[in-house]
Order: sequence, then C-alpha cells, then structure tokens
Amino acid sequence: MRTHLRKIGNSKGILIPSALLAACNLQEEVELKQEGNRLVIEALQSPRKGWFDSYQAEAESEQEINDELMDEDTDEWAW
Repeated sequence: MRTHLRKIGNSKGILIPSALLAACNLQEEVELKQEGNRLVIEALQSPRKGWFDSYQAEAESEQEINDELMDEDTDEWAW
C-alpha cells in the first residue's frame, strides 16, 4: 500500500486505514522500531500478560500453614 507522509507540527505522520489497524490489532499505543531502512510499527505486548493464568493454589489449607508456624511448646509463632 502506498501513502504520503503528512506534516504534523515539526514531525510527519501517516494515516493508517481502519481495516489495517484491525488486522494488525493496533490500539491507542504502538511500538515503533527501526530495522535497517525500515520503520516497523507493532502492537504493544503487555509484558506480564497471562503470567498468572497457569497459577494453581497450593493444596495446603490455612490451618495447616498456621500449624507449621506455631511453636509446639509455647503455642506462639515461630519466626
């Protein structure tokens, strides 16, 4: 696709057609980088997106944890 650079203040920009925005999943912010003679525009990736999805809670109950932390002789917390 061919387009023109447009003056925007002291910079230049382009208009990206909505179909292309949707196809590339581009939202309000994008990642710009230079690769040789090319300007690459990428959708932002959330660095922690999905990092907690596979978390599985421990099988121990809260009482089991408390029992492990209590000193058996004095019934006080063991630090």
